Amino acid sequence: MTDRPTLPPGIGPHEGRELDLMLSGEKPLALFCDVVPSAFDWPDAQFAPHVAAGRIVAREFWTDGPDDAHRVRHLYYAQPDEAWRIERAHALVTASFDSWGPEAAAACADLGRLLGYREADIQAFLDWSDRNVGRLR
Repeated sequence: MTDRPTLPPGIGPHEGRELDLMLSGEKPLALFCDVVPSAFDWPDAQFAPHVAAGRIVAREFWTDGPDDAHRVRHLYYAQPDEAWRIERAHALVTASFDSWGPEAAAACADLGRLLGYREADIQAFLDWSDRNVGRLR
């Protein structure tokens, strides 16, 4: 068993703070995705009052999972004037690439921008991915 590479600083700065960043206007889009059933703690209850009040827009998609026993839930939250980001982000999340390369890197960068990450953080992730893609399998 190989050790999983540690993400560099700047990657994942939104994790656990998505709602606060969205309400402050700093984050235009949040994305949560996992197989169901999973141990992941979905944020539905946290976001629900803000969706009901119209401060945040929610959209959910389901796709086939890695096997017949699971499906994948994709849950997106956007600021109302940024809802256009949802369709574009979902297309990027569900795109398939044969391997890590320029096309996959461009899709990751586009997704990072849609999610509101800083360019420096996006580049740090791309650099990290270039170095570690083989170790992640």
